Amino acid sequence: MEKIYHPQLIEQHWYQIWENNQYFAPHGQGAPFCIMMPPPNVTGSLHMGHGFGYTLIDILIRYHRMCGDNTLWQPGTDHAGIATQLVVERQLLQQGTSRQALGRKAFEERAWEWKHESGGTITRQLRRLGASADWGRERFTLDDSLSEAVRDVFIRLYEEGLIYRGTRLVNWDPSLLTAISDLEVINHEEEGSLWHIRYPLVGEKGFISVATTRPETLLGDVAVAVHPEDERYQHFIGKHVQLPLTNRTIPIIADEYVEKEFGSGCVKITPAHDFNDYAIGQRHQLIPINIFTKDAHLNENAPPVYQGLERFAARQQIVSDLTKLNLIEKIEKYTVKIPRGEKSNSIIEPYLTPQWFINIKPLAEPAIRAVEQGDVTFVPENWNKTYFQWMNHIEDWCISRQLWWGHRIPAWYGPDNTIYVGRSEKEIRERYGLASDITLKQEEDVLDTWFSAALWPFSSLGWPKQTPDLSTFYPTQVLVTGFDILFFWVARMIMMGLKLTGKVPFKQVLITGLIRDAEGQKMSKTKGNVLDPLDLIDGISLEDLIKKRTTSLLRPEMAKKIEKITRQQFPEGIAAHGTDALRFTFCALASQGREIRFDLGRLEGYRNFCNKLWNATRYVLMNTEGKEIAISPSAKNLSLPDKWILSRLQTVIQSVHTAIAEFRFDLLAHVIYEFIWNEFCDWYLELSKPILISTESHATQLAATRYTLVTVLETSLRLLHPLMPFITEEIWQRIAPLTGLNKNEKPTMMFQPYPQYNTAVKDEKTEKELEWLKNIIIAIRTIRSEMNIPPNKPITILFHKGSEQDKQRYEAHRTLIINLAKLESVTWLNAHDTPPESATAIVGELEIFIPMAGLINKEEELTRLNKEITKLKTEAMRAEAKLATPSFVERAPQQVVEKEQQRLAELKTILAKLDKQLERIGSL
Repeated sequence: MEKIYHPQLIEQHWYQIWENNQYFAPHGQGAPFCIMMPPPNVTGSLHMGHGFGYTLIDILIRYHRMCGDNTLWQPGTDHAGIATQLVVERQLLQQGTSRQALGRKAFEERAWEWKHESGGTITRQLRRLGASADWGRERFTLDDSLSEAVRDVFIRLYEEGLIYRGTRLVNWDPSLLTAISDLEVINHEEEGSLWHIRYPLVGEKGFISVATTRPETLLGDVAVAVHPEDERYQHFIGKHVQLPLTNRTIPIIADEYVEKEFGSGCVKITPAHDFNDYAIGQRHQLIPINIFTKDAHLNENAPPVYQGLERFAARQQIVSDLTKLNLIEKIEKYTVKIPRGEKSNSIIEPYLTPQWFINIKPLAEPAIRAVEQGDVTFVPENWNKTYFQWMNHIEDWCISRQLWWGHRIPAWYGPDNTIYVGRSEKEIRERYGLASDITLKQEEDVLDTWFSAALWPFSSLGWPKQTPDLSTFYPTQVLVTGFDILFFWVARMIMMGLKLTGKVPFKQVLITGLIRDAEGQKMSKTKGNVLDPLDLIDGISLEDLIKKRTTSLLRPEMAKKIEKITRQQFPEGIAAHGTDALRFTFCALASQGREIRFDLGRLEGYRNFCNKLWNATRYVLMNTEGKEIAISPSAKNLSLPDKWILSRLQTVIQSVHTAIAEFRFDLLAHVIYEFIWNEFCDWYLELSKPILISTESHATQLAATRYTLVTVLETSLRLLHPLMPFITEEIWQRIAPLTGLNKNEKPTMMFQPYPQYNTAVKDEKTEKELEWLKNIIIAIRTIRSEMNIPPNKPITILFHKGSEQDKQRYEAHRTLIINLAKLESVTWLNAHDTPPESATAIVGELEIFIPMAGLINKEEELTRLNKEITKLKTEAMRAEAKLATPSFVERAPQQVVEKEQQRLAELKTILAKLDKQLERIGSL
């Protein structure tokens, strides 16, 4: 076995073997266990959120596969309507042509070409992550079978009256010229203005002052609203004002939506260009007036002088004209939430336009009951409240998009705009008896990608056909996803699953937190704090990292700042850590909170964990290969350390199963890490050395200890495999032959049984006895450390008092104590004896004395300690002074203040220990 662990030499090697041999396909004879892969965008590349979520899924999949379940991880990608269309359109522009010039059919062909050539990036990256999805079943949301499912659902819901076409307010991207979902709208806080505009009263002197952040929409106002209990304006309710710059008058109405404290307490109502105003307009039966074209220029409903102006040019002109008319009361600086398109960065307009909608409330009611009755459960449970809050106030779903890439809506328009819905024009003509000379034109719009995504759990298994996969694996067991798509995807899958199959699509929903950087900041390209999972796996140089972080910035002016921060954080770039270390880090960080801070220090620590496991394996192999290994040794041949580690292993197995059942991945990682690093590597391997090298050890005892070494290591590898699949497979292949396992029957550890708790091996008495031994050794090592005694220098110790049990235990384990504590001699004092000047420790009733004569130079040690204490006190005083300065506490970032407070607490703890040590040595 190589001396040094090199993950790059084993990871791709093993993944190719697993995939080529179709080990990821369902094999188990047990109950079906299925997880649907949240389909990543076909345009996407792996980011930290993907890496985190897909790692947790893979852990569950590998665990259930080893438990013998008939396990399927169903993979696939989403066609990503807007993102894919943008990619292909940019390519066309570079080639000197456009989507419109090509025409729809040719454009769709070009998009398919791009998909086949470049659309597999993220699935290749998922393989690097170790994702054990059954790639032979990979689906794409525009596959023929899935497209058939989408058409069938649209037709069914339309025929039931649940899908309709109507004119309503939607999020409109004026650069992409399409409606978009709320999820594709990112609200940015930006510096803006609040204009206070005077609206003259009709029939009397005076005016009402209205505050707005969007003065250009004034031309679409249909009312001014005040709060019904606002005493300032009650006498104006029912009167009219002259709408500035127009020849219209509009009413003053009362509505409780108005906040009396905002601006002047009077709000302009523009139903065609504001979602809240739209709701008010419906309550008061106000007719909306749309003043924008699709590309956000003023249309024919605006006064002629403004028609054709771009919206922000119109804003400048309108403000100028209002100023000339003395209708601007004041202008205030104001922080405005600006909605921008995620893909285009354009400012989104609420826009009144004909679209296709689903009447969603009839679908929502059964989905609410499913969660109320526990048919679907959320983990953590508190997400129930968020789910119910949204579902109980759900609005109809706009399902149409003005794109060419996607599922084209299966509707055709006749000469009189009669709508016909069906699978094809031929079917429609036959069903409705339409002659060939009657012109039919298919709807240009495509369906929202979330529409096909809502069908994913069953359409990817073959629905609407009753396939064996559908009957076996649906409903699925668990969905793992982020909270940001709880409404857009999770709720809609539940609604559609119940409506179309009569069953919930999954039984449990694990809602994960959002991965943030070490300072708690959201990772974004704008901030330049994005980490690429593959860079953490393979490593990246500083210059390449800077280039990656400063390319394609939405705000290029941030480049210098991002470069400076990157150089400070990663002066040598990022070292290669391997996939297993990254996967374990994700698992260890997976608490059930909303936010998860990714700390590179944790990743480095788990890379060291891989090294620890590798080196422990080399020790086990050196002491077992070619030597006699007992098969199921009797208890009398097992040493105390053997019995102890086998017993502790059972506790770990039990805790692991509990952690997985409760989706506590962080506890799962902690339990396995602590056992392998501390109990197996640091303690058991050390405890085994005296047994293996002692001339007093019998052959049967040696064989039993070798059995314990390989058994505990092999079992630990199986426990760890779902988290760290590559290093465990590599090591298992070397360890398995020593355990007598037949590799030919099950040539991969992926199919080995996951360890199960064995109560017969659990031994509380043995654990207590070895804990006593450990406490003795720790006490002696602690004194060595505190007194600055070299760890390998043999020392004399004196035992004083103690119980009969202490003496019996010492005699039984004398060799282990002397070897591990590096003792020269041990003497038991009589109860009335007075020990010499010694450093002392107490374990239960037993007093341990280490005579200091000849071990240390008292004066030199006192000088050293005083020097160290003075240095640390100076550092602590500086920290206290900094934290006592109001300007530092108030202005410094919170994480900087917290780090300073933590450092001060650490310094105080160290100083307390050094003072105690100084006192102890001074008394010698």
